[in-house]
Amino acid sequence: MGGMQEISARIGVVTGRGLAGNLRQHFPRPALFVVISILLVANIINIGADVGAMAETLRMLFGGQPLAYIIAVGAGTAALEVFVPYHRYVPILKWLCLALFAYVGVAFVVQIPWAEVARATFVPSLHWTPAMLTTIVAIVGTTISPYLFFWQASEEVEEQRLEPGERPLKFAPEQSADQLSRLEVDTWFGMAVSNVVAFFVMLTAAFVFHAHGITGIQTTEQAAEALRPIAGRFAHALFSLGIIGTGLLALPVLAGSAAYAVGEALRWPTGLEKSPRAAFRFYLLIGIAMLAGVVLNVFHFDPIKALYWSAVINGIASAPIMVAIMLLASRPAVMGEFTLSPRLLLLGWVATLVTTGMAIALLTALR
Repeated sequence: MGGMQEISARIGVVTGRGLAGNLRQHFPRPALFVVISILLVANIINIGADVGAMAETLRMLFGGQPLAYIIAVGAGTAALEVFVPYHRYVPILKWLCLALFAYVGVAFVVQIPWAEVARATFVPSLHWTPAMLTTIVAIVGTTISPYLFFWQASEEVEEQRLEPGERPLKFAPEQSADQLSRLEVDTWFGMAVSNVVAFFVMLTAAFVFHAHGITGIQTTEQAAEALRPIAGRFAHALFSLGIIGTGLLALPVLAGSAAYAVGEALRWPTGLEKSPRAAFRFYLLIGIAMLAGVVLNVFHFDPIKALYWSAVINGIASAPIMVAIMLLASRPAVMGEFTLSPRLLLLGWVATLVTTGMAIALLTALR
């Protein structure tokens, strides 16, 4: 995960373009639009699931009509992303990352046998059934996701434009030491935190739900209410905080990455630092993506299943996109003197081969 995110970030800082902009320039247009179509479908399903989960949690905490919360969450998030400039919005997103630690807190409220956890973590019990393969691909899809690649590259371009004097490294190689060191620290710290949180999410689910025979959760309300008698009111509150905070963090990334991908592919002005007037179609796409997610909830779809299957789609879709990213980042015509180091080549291709292998294994098992 860290390697792929660093590679995506490097493409942004070296070329001064996001992933879609580079794919448009160096790959056939049909391949570009297939990639973007997959990204849009998965992102909109994710948006719908996150909006539904947040609305359900707010209704559970404060009462009222679910539809009102669905509209408020979708409209409010879209408005913040459209009307708050990037340099003011990013600090909000960074502080929201603290909400992720609510999931870590839940694990320490629950009685967990840590010796058993350590043993099962490093010597897992795996059964290569279609159900387990699907779950592994879904975990890959939440960890190595196409929308994260597009968002990372585009946000590095945004950061570069905000810093006075900074230019794409392809044209200003003398700036590489400062820009690349900042990029590495930010990326690897963020990925480490992400994986710690993901571990605790799965750990808590295993010991709070699965160990007590609760295996059919269909809504976040069911999860929260199942948590209350087993882990107590405090864990229930932490779980609810985590759902809301995670949704507020995820929604702008999902909608924004979709808008960056389409905007760069069609050569529209893009960027969260631009005013709505200067990048009207880019912001319109953010609004449309959020609206589509809200509309999905009107049809009462299952948010838990939607999240699960969108993760499976992401896990399968990541494979060809990762191949394209690795080819881009290895080409001197794209990266100049900043083609990938042996370390990143190894990390990137290993991640690509593992992801591709898991996707092929799943598709073969489901035939």
